[in-house]
Amino acid sequence: MEATFEQRDEVTEFIKANRELFEKKLLSEAVNVASKIHEILQKGNIDLLKNAEKLIVYIVEQQEEELIAFAEQEGVAWAEHSLTVAFKLEWIQAIRRTLWHFLYEFDQSNNSYSDRDDFFPLEKKINDQVDQFLNTFFLTYTKYREELLNSQRKLVEHLSVPIIPVSASVAVLPLIGMIDEYRMLIIEEKVLMDISRLKVQTLILDLSGIADMELNVIDHFQKVLNGVSMMGSKAVITGMRPELVTKMIHSGINFEQKAETRGTLQQTLKSFLDSEFKR
Repeated sequence: MEATFEQRDEVTEFIKANRELFEKKLLSEAVNVASKIHEILQKGNIDLLKNAEKLIVYIVEQQEEELIAFAEQEGVAWAEHSLTVAFKLEWIQAIRRTLWHFLYEFDQSNNSYSDRDDFFPLEKKINDQVDQFLNTFFLTYTKYREELLNSQRKLVEHLSVPIIPVSASVAVLPLIGMIDEYRMLIIEEKVLMDISRLKVQTLILDLSGIADMELNVIDHFQKVLNGVSMMGSKAVITGMRPELVTKMIHSGINFEQKAETRGTLQQTLKSFLDSEFKR
């Protein structure tokens, strides 16, 4: 194995000296990716050929820390630009085959690996490092994509909780669609932050777009109403549908101590705005 360590610089130089042949062989091994090289460069500013040479150097020269850092960098870049993972897998496997082709060519010129005690440890080391790159890449890619999707989901959820000022002191929060525990957490965060930011004295929560709520969500909603009161604001609930009211009656739940309840949003807004106008 010592011979292998001594020759790694020679192998690197051999591949760099034959860069054009290396790239030609690599492109022939990765037919599907070859046609996408310029597209990937434009979309993600990722130079596949340049990065392939960098990866080869890390593998041949056994720079494990650099290889792992590079795999993490690549994982983030591919996830950030939503590049196809299948292309990455094909590209790395093509690099593996091309590297072994050039190791064979190097051996033909130098007769370096005629001893099995040299070749088999080399084979294991190189393939292990390629696999290490792939594993690190996929783990980083998956983690970053999950973080990105969660961030996007949270942004969408925030946009779906629009607190609309209708006067200097009154704001409306129309709630529409299914509300689960996760969305209630977003509502809680948005309500408390916007009451403070907008200096809301009265928050009208319109539930006409909500057909039903699970009991645990209703319980969480009561806590949100408590929070509104603790922020020095008054909560007014409008548009409660019969199905929701029926469930609350049979469960012994009511919002009377937490908020004022009224009929429709239109009537409530007219009442508040008329009162403010008279002032």
